[in-house]
Amino acid sequence: MLILLTNDDGIHSEGLTHLMEVLLKQHDTVAVAPERERTCVGHAITLHKPLRIKEIGGGIYATNGTPVDCVFLGVKTILRKRPDLIISGINKGPNMGQDVHYSGTVAAAKEGAFLGIPSLAISLDARSHFHFADAIKVIEVIIEVVKKNNFLDSTFLNVNVPNVSYSKMKGFMVTRLGKRIYNDKVVERTDPRGGKYYWIGGNGEQFESLEGTDFYAIEQGFVSVTPLGLDITNIKSINSYKKHFRRGL
Repeated sequence: MLILLTNDDGIHSEGLTHLMEVLLKQHDTVAVAPERERTCVGHAITLHKPLRIKEIGGGIYATNGTPVDCVFLGVKTILRKRPDLIISGINKGPNMGQDVHYSGTVAAAKEGAFLGIPSLAISLDARSHFHFADAIKVIEVIIEVVKKNNFLDSTFLNVNVPNVSYSKMKGFMVTRLGKRIYNDKVVERTDPRGGKYYWIGGNGEQFESLEGTDFYAIEQGFVSVTPLGLDITNIKSINSYKKHFRRGL
């Protein structure tokens, strides 16, 4: 398979480099990733400045753009043919619940789906002491499944892996997005010249533990696989809103 790798942690992130090393043993693999960390940039695409590509060597390229830019440049400029699969990750930290709307990792996989290419976003549920080798074993299993099945249908997969040894994982669980409980706050500070500046902070480590969600799967020791779609229409609400907004004014 021809596989395009990217991420939002930057070209030198261990999750990307370890995955590249392993996949090169069996697949034609190219990595195109941001030159620096671009966490939480969402589905941003760069239109207001030129994009540059730096070839690092061994099929690895860095850009000054976002993760979505990397996918677009990889498919349209760097690769000579369309990739069979796009993998975004391995992200340092989970992307579950509302995180998917902020995540550059998830956005890169979504861009792959926009382009009609099977795509995965892979995240490791950890903040330190990452079990990358074990997560890569999970990815290898998923690649074999993707090879044997057509999963395109305007869907991409958001995969979260528990940060434990492969032997301790209980298997896969297909899930829906859960709900993270954020404790966001804005911290105001003053610089040496008396000017105010702000940090958007807080933590979002709490979540609703509802069966069938991505949070529940990880909590129980399963790999969470959430199929995400390109159409974000709230289908359940259409008939309700039709009562209020009728044809003709």
